[in-house]
Amino acid sequence: QVQLVESGGGPVQPGESLRLSCAASGFGLENYAIGWFRRAPGKEREGVSCISGVESAPEYVNSVQGRFTISRDYAKNMVYLRMDNLKPEDTAVYYCAAAYLVRCARLLDSEYLADSWGQGTQVTVSS
Repeated sequence: QVQLVESGGGPVQPGESLRLSCAASGFGLENYAIGWFRRAPGKEREGVSCISGVESAPEYVNSVQGRFTISRDYAKNMVYLRMDNLKPEDTAVYYCAAAYLVRCARLLDSEYLADSWGQGTQVTVSS
C-alpha cells in the first residue's frame, strides 16, 4: 500500500526556517516524482517543489526559488523540504504527493497526475 506521511510543520516567525519531511512507504522513490504542494487559506493548492528519480534537477516555483531546497534520501525513503527565510505568505498546509514516471514540471502543473497524497502539515509564519 502506497502511503505518504508529512511532518515538520509548525508556527515560526518571519525569517526563520523549517524542514518538512515526507515519509514514503509501500514503494521506492526511484521511479517516482515527489512533489510538495501547499494550500494557503482561501487559495487553491499550488505546486511548490518537486524531485524525481529520473531527472537531474529539482523544480521550484518562482516564489520559493532560492529559499526552499528539496532533497531525498533513498535509504530512508524520505523526501525533505528545507524552507529558509520564511515569509507570512508561505503560511499554508503543505502536502507531499507521489507520481509514477511523471516529470516534475508536469506534476507541479497538474496535481491530478499524483497517485498518492499525504495528509498535510500546517506551516504558519507570523510575527
